[in-house]
Amino acid sequence: MRYLVALVLAAVLLALIWFAAGWWRGKAVADTGADVQVLYQVPRALPEGPLRVYHLGHSLVGRDMPAMLAQMAGQGHDYALQLGWGAALSEHWRGPEAVNGYAQENATPHHREAHEALESGAYDAFVMTEMVGLKDAIAYKDSRNAVGKWAAEAAARNPQGQIFLYESWHPLDDPQDWLARLPEDLETMWKPDLLWPAARAAGKPVWLIPAGQVMAAVVREAEAGGIAELTAREQLFARNPDGSLDTIHLNDLGTYIVALTHYAVLYGRSPVGLPAALAKADGSPAHAPSPELARRLQDIVWQVVRAQPLTGIAP
Repeated sequence: MRYLVALVLAAVLLALIWFAAGWWRGKAVADTGADVQVLYQVPRALPEGPLRVYHLGHSLVGRDMPAMLAQMAGQGHDYALQLGWGAALSEHWRGPEAVNGYAQENATPHHREAHEALESGAYDAFVMTEMVGLKDAIAYKDSRNAVGKWAAEAAARNPQGQIFLYESWHPLDDPQDWLARLPEDLETMWKPDLLWPAARAAGKPVWLIPAGQVMAAVVREAEAGGIAELTAREQLFARNPDGSLDTIHLNDLGTYIVALTHYAVLYGRSPVGLPAALAKADGSPAHAPSPELARRLQDIVWQVVRAQPLTGIAP
């Protein structure tokens, strides 16, 4: 009996040691992207004319943001998209039947099936994002593998096209401090688990659209003293039908900020001076920020985008 108990205890101890060793190995071999940094040393070629853009993601892409971006970019800009309800990149990869809300979210003339779109080679820019929460996507939705597959397909079908990763945000009611977590998530998840695997698979840079970092910069300034009518992070987020705060989806103002960020990165141009009065995807007018607020948001976007080397835009 004592011998059996000793064996059980030894087995438990070995399991704990193995688990701890695996955990530390995981910590020690976190992807630094050292092997792909050379890809980012080549200056990025910035567009000289209008772009054809493909957006792949979920409701944090939405229909309104690409529509606002198209209005900012002006004549000649064209786009297509594929969305889903909280869809992971691995689900998009498997096809429409694996994407929740596929029919509802893509009931728009701008929808084009993702694999078909890339196979056409028609898009100058391919922009993808991962589901929220990102920790769960990485742990359970095979993010590293999926982002690499999409990047590799985009690179193979259009070697001259550019690939972008749209960095989003987490819910306002997350147990961790929302503002502090944004820069942490960029370093601990977006880069090692998405950006580096994507660049490695593509064999070329996958550029960052740092919407989460822009949101952080806007909120810091607004809550420190106000930017015109903007004084709190909640003013960037939508309201549910019952009037309660939607802690993840943006309202028109938040969507405007994300569209500005996409414009600045994709075109490599300052968004200062872009119009603030824009229409939503359905043609209805979006709520426009005041001229003072719009100008300061444009300044902040350009500051953040130029300060982030992974956008490919020289400071």
